[in-house]
Amino acid sequence: MLTILLQTLGWTLAHTPECVLRGACGVLGELMLLALPRRRRLMFSNLDHAFPERSRAWKSTLARECSRRLIETGLLSLASPFLSDRRLREIARLSPGTEALARDLQARPRPVVFGTVHFAHWEAQTWYPLLSPVPLPEFGVIFRPLDNPSANAFVTRTRERFGMKLLSRKQGLQDAFRILQRQGCVGLLFEQNAGLQGALTTLFGRVCSTTELGGLLAEKYGAEVRTFYPRRLGFWRVEFHSDAVAHDGTAAGVTLALNRWLESALGGDDNLCASWLWSHDRWRNQDMPAKRLRLEQKRDLLAVDLAARGLATLPRKTRVFVRLPNWLGDVVMALPLLRAIRVSRPDAELTLIGKPGFAPLVADWDVCDRYEPLPARGRAYFAHFWRLRTRYPDVYLLFTNSLRGDLEAWLTRCRQRFGIVRPDKKRPLLSHAYRVPAEFDERTHHQLELWENFLRHFGLAAPLNRKPAEGAAPHIPHSAVRTPRSPIGLIAGSENTPAKRWPVEHWRTLIAARPGQSFVLFGTAGDRAITDEIARGFDPILVENLAGRTDLPTYIARLRGCRLLVTNDTGGMHLANALGVPLIALFGPTNPVRTGPVFAAPHVILQPPGCAATGGGNLADLSPEAVLAELGRQLDEAAARV
Repeated sequence: MLTILLQTLGWTLAHTPECVLRGACGVLGELMLLALPRRRRLMFSNLDHAFPERSRAWKSTLARECSRRLIETGLLSLASPFLSDRRLREIARLSPGTEALARDLQARPRPVVFGTVHFAHWEAQTWYPLLSPVPLPEFGVIFRPLDNPSANAFVTRTRERFGMKLLSRKQGLQDAFRILQRQGCVGLLFEQNAGLQGALTTLFGRVCSTTELGGLLAEKYGAEVRTFYPRRLGFWRVEFHSDAVAHDGTAAGVTLALNRWLESALGGDDNLCASWLWSHDRWRNQDMPAKRLRLEQKRDLLAVDLAARGLATLPRKTRVFVRLPNWLGDVVMALPLLRAIRVSRPDAELTLIGKPGFAPLVADWDVCDRYEPLPARGRAYFAHFWRLRTRYPDVYLLFTNSLRGDLEAWLTRCRQRFGIVRPDKKRPLLSHAYRVPAEFDERTHHQLELWENFLRHFGLAAPLNRKPAEGAAPHIPHSAVRTPRSPIGLIAGSENTPAKRWPVEHWRTLIAARPGQSFVLFGTAGDRAITDEIARGFDPILVENLAGRTDLPTYIARLRGCRLLVTNDTGGMHLANALGVPLIALFGPTNPVRTGPVFAAPHVILQPPGCAATGGGNLADLSPEAVLAELGRQLDEAAARV
């Protein structure tokens, strides 16, 4: 039935005036963009990744032309079995160089591997023997058979009409070997997604899977390597060209040289660029959810590819959006994971989305390529994320656990949106979820462990780097070198949970017990009433009250300059730990097992007497004497290290 339909449609198209077909292609091409939103988005995404510097107008024009040419190609493929030889010669011709190549192959038979691509009217390449001024040597073309046997037989018969032999990718490789042994020619499409069977390479800087078959054939038989492709001249008018491809003779060298030829052709010629099949999944191999956050393939030519291009590292072309948590402490705890993504997926361009105030922190750590500050709440809030859809993110990681965050991600139209799903909550706007196992008790595991499990579920392979940040914030003119004369930092506030605060009287007792020692009180503007009460009556030269008077960069620099920090369970505790500042963390009602410091810097956790390891105690029961004793031990150890 399918064969009859193909024949009927093909005969009808072959007898339809070209002016009618030209108009139909214009209409159908526009309809294809409108009716197939996934394909439309894929096309624009591929164009934007390949040509980020080109204007949106250029990409729109090229996408429409590409769609029209795809329809035009399909109509000619259907009609060509019913077109006469004379009509085919009107439609297609050989360039002078390709005619000369045909004569040269007749005069000097030799094995040649022709790499072909999905340019408009690619199936017309089987007309080469008809158009050639001289008989060609034996010529085979490797193709992927259709699943329908009857339709495949019809297509094979019509494509072999002029003497080219179609060789099934599944069963015809031995025939290809024999043709090259007999000094013949073999053609194959080299720019398709080769899936798990291909080798990792780059195309326009993006990691993809590429077939090595052309390279293997060329290396095994010492074959010449050329491209063979159609250049569209007008509606149903093409000219065939062939270019020599310089390579080093190895299979890898041929594979990479063909990719570079394609990049040059598409990047330097808008006509060829509009003829390529931009709506196919050329770069999809490395986006399997379970492996999304690592690069993995049986064959990996990335190092060779980079060396051939003179690059030291992979270009960051895979667009990974990360929605940061909303609290400073949680953002700091996520930093080792962002470092690991950088290592595990070195081609990732990381865009972090979070509160504007966190931008200096991530800039200091160099864990992202872009920082996208959250807009102000209001009617335009979600419109901001809708506009981000034109950035074409490849994957969106959510550390948040809210409907608002999920809706933000969904509005960007990112196809892969990964998050954590707990048994008591549904998140329907995620595309893929890490489901927390029922036996995983979050009270007895650190938050970082849960997040690590989440990312490993999606392929994260690199170990977590918990080393504190090095150096000082270069834009702050304040020394961050710790000395025995450096102040002791104190964080006495906690805006979100008053029960996490050590009592004011205890802080004052701590300061009074160390006469002559300088202290710095940190906090937000909301903590100012607390810090004013703590500092009351002390020499302001020895007890400096900075609460509400520092922005984040200054806060970072001043924390780095502290010889030690005594702190409640706050975001500042995590920040100091990430900076390598030795600290004593005071935990009462909260759970240090779940939210304690994560970086490999000196820290001690103190809890009230009788408090469970997972928290629940009254912080007022933690005596100043206990904290002073630990403070003395830490200062003695620091002095001994010096």
